[in-house]
Amino acid sequence: MKKLLKGGTVVSGSGARRADLLIEHEKILRVDRKLDADADTQVIDVTGCLLFPGFIDAHTHFDLDVAGTTTADNFYTGSRAALRGGTTTILDFACPNKGESLHHGLQLWHQKADGQTFCDYGFHMTIDDWNESIRAELKDMFAQGVSSFKMYMTYPAMMVGDRDMYWALKELKSLGGLCGVHCENAGVIDGMIAERQAAGERTPASHPLTRPMAMEAEAVSRLLRIAQAADAPVVIVHLTNQEALKEVQHARERGQTVYVETCPQYLLLDDSLYFNEDYSQAARYVCAPPLREKGQQELLWKALRRGEIQTISTDHCSFTLAQKDAGRDDFTKIPGGLPGVETRGELIYSYGVAKKRITLQRMCRLLSEDPARMYGLFPRKGRLAAGSDADIVVYDPGSSHVIRSEDCIANVDYNPYEGFVTAGGIRQVWLRGHLCVENGSVLDREPQGRYIARGKCTL
Repeated sequence: MKKLLKGGTVVSGSGARRADLLIEHEKILRVDRKLDADADTQVIDVTGCLLFPGFIDAHTHFDLDVAGTTTADNFYTGSRAALRGGTTTILDFACPNKGESLHHGLQLWHQKADGQTFCDYGFHMTIDDWNESIRAELKDMFAQGVSSFKMYMTYPAMMVGDRDMYWALKELKSLGGLCGVHCENAGVIDGMIAERQAAGERTPASHPLTRPMAMEAEAVSRLLRIAQAADAPVVIVHLTNQEALKEVQHARERGQTVYVETCPQYLLLDDSLYFNEDYSQAARYVCAPPLREKGQQELLWKALRRGEIQTISTDHCSFTLAQKDAGRDDFTKIPGGLPGVETRGELIYSYGVAKKRITLQRMCRLLSEDPARMYGLFPRKGRLAAGSDADIVVYDPGSSHVIRSEDCIANVDYNPYEGFVTAGGIRQVWLRGHLCVENGSVLDREPQGRYIARGKCTL
């Protein structure tokens, strides 16, 4: 049976218009004004609602072993929460350990995700070693639908040095790949941490003080000079501040191709949260890079509005309060990361569009269209047009509510945005023409997500 979503406003990266949307099987058949339904068509009234392409979260960490523990959300719980929040496609990170092959990492992540994921999914591949064996595997990663990669400039278990990063970026450029990089200066951060520990300053308040904005900006600058030498495009993941963004602007002025991602936590939360004397309250916000001073928020919103930042992902890396308690006597032992997949869409609409910081079109580009283009999913994903997957978020601007952890379904016992009031809410989520979420309830009992083999960047 065909389905006709009638009476809504269809949002794209270039505008918004009143239109009806006809679905047949898993695809969008037609988008136009005043479409008529035949006897074989189910009509769904979405009058007054906004219709977005399904949101894409290109930065999640499900079922990841880190800091002596495993993230609270696996692919089953994390993707279910993502779908409830309007995210119909996630890109997670396959992470082989040093000494392991890329093929091993990809196989392991398929074992974790296949048959367990409620939304569609793909993988980036982490490169934490560089040698001839790793280089030889890259071509086959593309053949298996992995066209994007990640490297770290911090964390000893994952980081690569400048020489290896240069070589890896050159090889990825030759294959048409794209690499995202976590940019922080590991050496200076380690020195600052040692100083705090020696002084007995081991509370969460030391976390932002040992990972300052300048050390993120320095690493961004260094990466971009390496990328310049390699003549390779790069993505700066989870950028947090204006100083780092200035380095991106300088690189773009030199003619380099640089994409930027930020996250809701850097737009809506600030570093004052670390200075709470209640350890449990402060520890829950530990992530890397850390939350920044409040003034950075509006600077990031302005950059989003001007198109200087291409996407908003979540870096969803969730832990329970009991897991966060591991660092009670040493802030470096707090597992770093925040939950976010369930609330991203409503937060960006409420505090971006409704506050007139960004337009509807910009929100569509940031959450749907640009990540689809950047990561080789477009035009199958990221747009509401004939031939694309019928991934649809029906957003009701009149359905406001308060975010409470007790109402959320992610596998954590707190929410970083507790008490935030939304401007509207998600009424329905459709995945490939199938109604999966309605009025906050996930309708599917079994995971329906599919692995999506991706092409190359077209942004």
